[in-house]
Amino acid sequence: MILLNKKKSLDIVEEQIDEKKQEIDYDTREFTIEFIVNKYLDKDDDDLSEIYVPEYQREFVWDNNRQSRFIESIVLGLPIPLIFVAEIKETGRLEIVDGSQRVRTLAAFLKNDLKLNNLRTLDTLNGFFFKDLSEARKRKFKNTPMRMIVLSDKANEDVRNDMFDRINTGSLDLTPMETRKGLYRGNFIDFIFDCANNPLFLELCPIYKYFKKRYEEAELILRFFAFSETYPNFRISKSIHSGNLENQGVARFLDEYVIQKNSYFSIDEKEQKLQDFQEMLKFVKNTFPSGFKKYYDSDSTVRPYFEAISVGSFLALKEKQNLFIQHIWNIGEKNNQTSNFRIPIGRYRTHRPENMLTRIDYVKNKLLDIN
Repeated sequence: MILLNKKKSLDIVEEQIDEKKQEIDYDTREFTIEFIVNKYLDKDDDDLSEIYVPEYQREFVWDNNRQSRFIESIVLGLPIPLIFVAEIKETGRLEIVDGSQRVRTLAAFLKNDLKLNNLRTLDTLNGFFFKDLSEARKRKFKNTPMRMIVLSDKANEDVRNDMFDRINTGSLDLTPMETRKGLYRGNFIDFIFDCANNPLFLELCPIYKYFKKRYEEAELILRFFAFSETYPNFRISKSIHSGNLENQGVARFLDEYVIQKNSYFSIDEKEQKLQDFQEMLKFVKNTFPSGFKKYYDSDSTVRPYFEAISVGSFLALKEKQNLFIQHIWNIGEKNNQTSNFRIPIGRYRTHRPENMLTRIDYVKNKLLDIN
């Protein structure tokens, strides 16, 4: 009897393996860099590009050094990781599961938005843009083949998300927010995590499940307070280097903001910040049909989009306390971003101060103008 039960269990196991393997059917393809970049850039502003970055990966996090080294590796002909994409059954588009930073770096280089620096092997290329290369080298670069694993359209969204989790949990480096929670203990960081449990915030700001486990809610709230307080220069102090978003990058900038706030976070400031946060949330709830989401059916919140709406709304309320807006979307399209309200997020260098200022001011001024 025991042997029969065990055999039955093994049969069930094999059935499940066969079923799940069918869901992750894939093939390997090879395209040139030029082809991949063109498919990524074409119609990207309308979210219609054939190769695209899903919302939960929209923040561009590679610094200039890492981008430069990636370009150098390609020029040298070194092996580079495969790009992992999933074919979407309804549209035929290819969603990037792993490789968004690489694709965006390639796009930035070909568009002459990336200047190479700090290269050691090909140090003669330091200071070069793509346009500075010889015509022959440009062609060689654009015609470089890249291998791509394409998950078939049999895979549903759950399977794609599971793949993303598996790829990104292969080496579990701490996120900046996980590090801050452990290193920078104090009243301010405790306040941030308290705000992360706010029911209205959680309603308006869905978090992709992989990031939810890693304090993404606290990360977003920290960004709201840091960017709203340091707007428009995004500097924590008057020093040229200390607390400067331009020179330090967003992670270190937020670290210094937390350190400073932990050192003198008074009860009065805590009460004021809590009031500002709650008023901003109520305004977003009444004004934006989709909350902080880009679309009504999004299951995640894009960081730059959250920053623009939260800080822009806060600043608009600061200028006009009783601000009330009834219609922000075009008629018949209230659940989508439209030409009437299109936040300029961009696809590259999302946290350069000038780009931050552009999208925050867009929301603030649009809210004040609509009113």
